[in-house]
Amino acid sequence: MNPDFKDYLLKVTDSAECKEVEIIQSLWSGYGKISRYALQDSPLDAVVVKHISLNKTDEHPRGWNTDLSHQRKVKSYEVEIRWYQQWNQHCNASSKTAKFLGSLSQEREQWIILEDLDAQFPVRKQHVALSEVQTCLQWLANFHGTFMSKEPKGLWEIGTYWHLATRPEEFEKIEHQELKQKAHKLDELLTSCTYQTIVHGDAKLANFCFSESGENVAAVDFQYVGGGCGMKDVAYLFGSCLSSDECETLNEALLDFYFSELEKALKNANRDIEFKLLEQEWRTMFPIAWTDFTRFLLGWMPAHQKVNSYSLNMMQSVLLKL
Repeated sequence: MNPDFKDYLLKVTDSAECKEVEIIQSLWSGYGKISRYALQDSPLDAVVVKHISLNKTDEHPRGWNTDLSHQRKVKSYEVEIRWYQQWNQHCNASSKTAKFLGSLSQEREQWIILEDLDAQFPVRKQHVALSEVQTCLQWLANFHGTFMSKEPKGLWEIGTYWHLATRPEEFEKIEHQELKQKAHKLDELLTSCTYQTIVHGDAKLANFCFSESGENVAAVDFQYVGGGCGMKDVAYLFGSCLSSDECETLNEALLDFYFSELEKALKNANRDIEFKLLEQEWRTMFPIAWTDFTRFLLGWMPAHQKVNSYSLNMMQSVLLKL
């Protein structure tokens, strides 16, 4: 263990001793790891530490280990630290995140020290019931409501990891010529819509931690948090946990649920928003957001399971209208 980091960890947790007891996961493309540390003589039993090594690696599972890819990841970790330092405290119990305890940077190494969510949210899911999708949508609605119309200072100007301007290499690989020709129009529609919020940017099922009952969630991983239309998060969540057939049958009802929760969240936050106009605009943005992510997949990994009949039919319908 790095001695400077250990001293810092003991200080911010008011601990006599610490020990890494579990590696929770490795970071994407070999950029570090997330670990749990047990603490002695501390108000906290344990903390979670995200240890980031910013040295360029050659471990990308899809071979996208270019300088551009590396710089995007470096920025993503800078954004995540700023998120926890400057923004995270504005989330409430309805958009629960891990409490930020501190961060340390030393040359090419960074550490982010966070509350251990496992005490309240110990369950990670690969498959969910409808009610659990709704629980995630409640989190997103409250998150979007909290940050509606906020300028994403210090974050990605345009959130999500698949944003067109940050993915020129994948764009060049797209073989669908009509999609390639209209990709910038999709991007323009999303970035120029009237109602903007801060989006999580990677709101997949794996980034939600569930309570034992499944009735509450907390979210993790804020590397791609930034400005944008909330439909980006919603479409991405659906794609991460619903099959093509489920999307066909459930998406409209789930969108209804999301908007009912968003309206409540905006009222609770005393936001002066003309909700009917917001809902009308964002409903038209939902298929645009879905197609925009499909655009990324068709350049990055065309055989991905999310490139299913629902996504391709949605894409064709959107392209016909552009």
